[in-house]
Amino acid sequence: MRSFPAFPAEWSMDRFSERLRQLRSERNITQIRLAELLEVNPRVYNRWETGVATPYWGTIVKIADILNISLDELAERGNFKDSETEMNICNPELHRLYQRVDRLSDEDQKALLVVLDSLLKRSNMRRVMNE
Repeated sequence: MRSFPAFPAEWSMDRFSERLRQLRSERNITQIRLAELLEVNPRVYNRWETGVATPYWGTIVKIADILNISLDELAERGNFKDSETEMNICNPELHRLYQRVDRLSDEDQKALLVVLDSLLKRSNMRRVMNE
């Protein structure tokens, strides 16, 4: 039987709960909103941030996706990629605004999503109508 080394002490779930709270707060996302995005009960999410419970692996991956970070960054492992360098927005004004979106309130981010979605749908309709 093959044995695997134990997780290093610095990978404690207590630290995970602190890191989760920190990353969520930095993005101005409420616990309730992040729970909605993860499709979990807000009470369950709160238990993760307080360290009472831990999410399943698939949920941890989903958290990283929603927060637009790598799993290494979520676990504070070594040198992780800067998510801003991964974005390829050619329009400099749009790129500048994109960098400021995370600082918007949760409510304003929701409104922005509605506006962007509407513009994209309208653009797609025009393209289809012209074909």
